[in-house]
Amino acid sequence: MEKKPQFKITISDRSRQMLAGHVRFMAQKSPAAARKIKNKLIDAIRSLKEMPERFPFLDAEFIPPNKYHKMFVEKWYLILYQIKDQTVYVEYIVDCGQDYRWLIR
Repeated sequence: MEKKPQFKITISDRSRQMLAGHVRFMAQKSPAAARKIKNKLIDAIRSLKEMPERFPFLDAEFIPPNKYHKMFVEKWYLILYQIKDQTVYVEYIVDCGQDYRWLIR
C-alpha cells in the first residue's frame, strides 16, 4: 500500500496567541485541565499532517466558500485552517464558549 505524503503544519502567530490565551484562562480554574486541553489541541493540530482534507469547510456568510476547513476539539474549541499545496496553515483557534462572530464579519 502506498503511503500518502505528510503535510507540513504552519501555525500563525495569531493562533499561537489564541492557544496561549485559552490555556491561561483555563489554568486560572484548573492547571491540570489547562494542560489537558493544551495537549488535546496540539495533538489535533499535529493530526493534520495526514489527510487534513478530512474535515469540512467552514460555511459562513462573510467568508469566501472553501477557504477554511474547520475542526472541532473537545466540543468547545474550533480550529480553522487552510490547505495550500502540501502545507496546512492553522489560522484560528477559537473558544466556542465565547462570542466569535467577529471572525465572520
